[in-house]
Amino acid sequence: MAMIIMASSDKKKQELFDHLSLGEINSGTFYGKWAKPSASKQIASYSPIDGLLLASVTPTSRADYDHAVSFSEKAYLEWVELPPPKRGSIMLKIGQALREAKDDLGMLVTLEAGKTITEGRGEIQEMIDIADFSIGLSRQLEGSVFASERPWHRMMEQYVPVGPIGIISSFNFPSSVWSWNAFIAAVCGDTSIWKPSSKTPLAAIAITKILSKVLETEGVPQIFSLVTGSGEEIGSRMASDRRIKLVSFTGSVNSGKKVSQLVSDRLGKSILELGGNNAAVVSEHADIDIALKGVAFGALATAGQRCTSTRRVIVSNKIYSEFLQRLVRIYKEVSVGDPRSTGVLVGPLIDESATAKFESAISEAMRQGGKLLAGGTRAKIQGLKGHYVKPALIEAKPDMEICKTETFAPILYVFKYRDLEEAVRIHNSVPQGLSSSIFTRDLLESEYFISHRGSDCGIVNVNTGTAGAEIGGAFGGEKDTGGGRESGSDAWKNYMKRQTITINYGKELPLAQGVEFKI
Repeated sequence: MAMIIMASSDKKKQELFDHLSLGEINSGTFYGKWAKPSASKQIASYSPIDGLLLASVTPTSRADYDHAVSFSEKAYLEWVELPPPKRGSIMLKIGQALREAKDDLGMLVTLEAGKTITEGRGEIQEMIDIADFSIGLSRQLEGSVFASERPWHRMMEQYVPVGPIGIISSFNFPSSVWSWNAFIAAVCGDTSIWKPSSKTPLAAIAITKILSKVLETEGVPQIFSLVTGSGEEIGSRMASDRRIKLVSFTGSVNSGKKVSQLVSDRLGKSILELGGNNAAVVSEHADIDIALKGVAFGALATAGQRCTSTRRVIVSNKIYSEFLQRLVRIYKEVSVGDPRSTGVLVGPLIDESATAKFESAISEAMRQGGKLLAGGTRAKIQGLKGHYVKPALIEAKPDMEICKTETFAPILYVFKYRDLEEAVRIHNSVPQGLSSSIFTRDLLESEYFISHRGSDCGIVNVNTGTAGAEIGGAFGGEKDTGGGRESGSDAWKNYMKRQTITINYGKELPLAQGVEFKI
């Protein structure tokens, strides 16, 4: 009885599934072993490339969910006893296993999420990079020592693991964002339970298979558990579960608010990576070639389905006409099609619902006074029945409500500005605050933009686009983006408990506030 049901006779797809052993598992739930299927309903994974069913997955039952969390609690008690450098050595083996499977996993991401082959492989490379990062981190989990005001006392601060954490990931990055959390948490001493998007469960299953073999070979606890199912059912259960000490959620603002409330109701911890409505400012002092490349890639890559995608571009009125003319040409010439084909930059949207939202947003922009300059319609790709659109370029006004809403699709709104202060006001006028950029060769402009007077986002770039981020820096945003931080820098502290320690090594006990108490 197979968990994966192949629905396509495509030989290459079958070979890929065989390489990843996706037909040898009994369910969509893993907690040290693959649980037996106990539900009749299935999660269907369709490829947005051709609209065909890739496979069906048996979701996690209520009983199996409880087994997974309980197992993760027990695994934590063993895993936390390993010294951090030993945990790092396990991450070395995990990185090696991912390197060996990079091409296969990358192609699976392409098939399931519709990313180009380069982006699919790039996502797995991010997992490898964060595994490498965590190896070094395992020897750098530092604390602090402070001067005590009391004689013969030492005051210190240390970080200790929190325990099992829950990770709820989104379809647009079906593997790498999970690893940003899980791999860092692992070297901190935590275990994790992963709930992937129901639109992209196969990548999570394949990755879990590969990593579980590494852990088994190394003779260490199975620290990575997997549950599948709807966000409303499984995601809400995770958010409400006191056994899960931290919930990291990546998704929409509305869903994030629900998760936040459920976690807050039990006074739990959360990391929220929510919507982005990212803007690039293009100054009259910009290198226009660099700015065009950064803006166009930021808006078009992954068919506008990145949380860091460029959705607004704010251009100086002194170069507006030239910049816009060249940008329109790029939009009219950009290659839309099968993401497996060479030269294609824009693949499909994830499903019909995303396509409908794309069309609805464009209609609303027109109603509010926008002007469609390029694209904005469905695209017909010969031989494929996927969800393809022609990226939309819309001349707009900053106060249009649709421009303040994130549409997870390739729509770019264009504004003009008179001076930098106005550009910043336009930039900061939206509820979201994830990624931002300015293109300028003027030192004073760049310093203004990165200062407290400038961008209000968590990620601020100069002469590079909004899309993407290096794993070495903390990733996250402000305002409606949620305020969370994950991946590099000191984001590891999210997965730990902070303790202040005082040690009295003297022969007396000074009391607080100078109180005298004799016994």
